Amino acid sequence: MKTESEFGAMPLPQEMATATTRRHMTVGLPASNIDNERRFPLTPEGAGLLVAQGFTIKMEAGAGNSIHYTDNAYSREGTQIVSRSEALGCDIVLHLAPLSCHDIRQMRRGAVHLSLLSKCNRTKESVKALMDRNIINVALDLVEDRYGNTPFADILSEIDGRAALAVAGSLLADSVHGKGILLGGVAGVIPCETTIIGSGISACAAARAASGAGSTVRIFDNDVYRLREATKELGTCAVGSALHPRVLRSALRSADVVVFTQMTNPPVFDTETVSEMKKGVIIFDLTNDCGAAFPSLPTVDLALATPSGPENGRCCYVHTGSAVPRTAAMALSNTFLTFMGDISASDGVLNALKMHEGIRKGAVTFMGKIVNAEVAETVGMRSRDIAIFLTLS
Repeated sequence: MKTESEFGAMPLPQEMATATTRRHMTVGLPASNIDNERRFPLTPEGAGLLVAQGFTIKMEAGAGNSIHYTDNAYSREGTQIVSRSEALGCDIVLHLAPLSCHDIRQMRRGAVHLSLLSKCNRTKESVKALMDRNIINVALDLVEDRYGNTPFADILSEIDGRAALAVAGSLLADSVHGKGILLGGVAGVIPCETTIIGSGISACAAARAASGAGSTVRIFDNDVYRLREATKELGTCAVGSALHPRVLRSALRSADVVVFTQMTNPPVFDTETVSEMKKGVIIFDLTNDCGAAFPSLPTVDLALATPSGPENGRCCYVHTGSAVPRTAAMALSNTFLTFMGDISASDGVLNALKMHEGIRKGAVTFMGKIVNAEVAETVGMRSRDIAIFLTLS
């Protein structure tokens, strides 16, 4: 048998270095340039946790001012403070309101824009700009988890419901513009009446807040099964009723606070119905339709103005969650951690759309086409089925 010296040097097995790290995805946080959107998606702590997950966060200077956080607070958590154009040039751009056409043109082709549906702020021009740049736009409030829940929409709805009653209490107590009364009254004084239309998450949150303040609460819905679940959950906090026109009209006449929430086949209240309501009634529309339920009333956007009593006696307050933007940022940060974790585990938004049906349900534009029927109807265009494009990508 030959020895090693006869064969010469014998090669030995050695470990080979392999590339296992993925390219870090960049997430841009431009400041909101829509006047009626004060909310911001991430707190400094939330941004820091995403950095720990492997994301590179680039935030426009001053973007956190709307929720009273400084650039230093974000930079201490690993966020890079950059220009607006650099934030818009990231792989994923996180901006709750739909971006303007000018901003969309600064995004790179095929990038991802995470926003809310925001039908009030959607324009045909901005949707066309998304299509021209092949931007994947995902409406976060349409995204579902594995259990069929809508985590972003649900937490924002709860904030809207609670914020509405906080604002209502302040307006009623205002001795100059309001009535100068307490929502819950005191011993010997009848409490205010709160009428809530709808029985979803925002309605239940508003009912708890109103009942906790001592108000009498009535809740209405045309879905008896959902109403049953709501009243079961609320217990003695609220009295539930189907949408019988006479009963509802009577409740509206005596109500001090009216909260209109998302529901199936929502009613529209005409001028005659509104004229029968109290002169100083406080009315909120918590839906995405920006006051469409009360077409005869002027709308007051709580993202644009400090709440004050209606000069003409009645108005409809919209965008209630923007009155508490920092609470919204804290709640959204918690939700984003799970959502972005799914994107990271899927190695990108494209794969996440293929693998997660719940994320796919939030898609608005994809491969230069509208894939959301509601947005297509709003802007007067035709929608396509995203499943067709995913099989080709």
